Amino acid sequence: MSENLSIRSAKPADVPVILELIRELAVYEKLEHAVVGNGAMLAEHLFCETPKVFCLIAEIDGKAAGFALYFYNYSTFLTRHGVYLEDLFVKPEFRAAGVGKALLRQIAKDAVAAGCGRFEWSVLDWNEPAITFYKKIGAEPMDEWTVYRLSGEGLAKFAEGAL
Repeated sequence: MSENLSIRSAKPADVPVILELIRELAVYEKLEHAVVGNGAMLAEHLFCETPKVFCLIAEIDGKAAGFALYFYNYSTFLTRHGVYLEDLFVKPEFRAAGVGKALLRQIAKDAVAAGCGRFEWSVLDWNEPAITFYKKIGAEPMDEWTVYRLSGEGLAKFAEGAL
């Protein structure tokens, strides 16, 4: 781990950097077409009076090296909150410097301090470097679960009763 690595909560001035990192993540995941949000929306969600989503910035020598964006969910079986990691991204030039591990560890510390019962996330099935890393830190795949999603027009149609 780099001695000059720091992890901090994002500030409103970080919105352009966070958007840049989101775009880099989308390129890596081959999902550039899916990035449709903007800085105003991101700022509103991260920095409103009662935010429901949170962001950490990793810096090495004061330069943005990566980010993690997460939110709290709830387990009815545990009757406790949990943390869901929406996105984790480390710039290629900073990989293998402990950045991803430090971001995950900070979220884990926050989750434990908040009394959360679990910390979970999804990973693309082709992302072998991430899968290897997650297994190395002790994370276990939830192979018996399949993610389902309603979005866009399908979400709207279902909400209207059209489906």
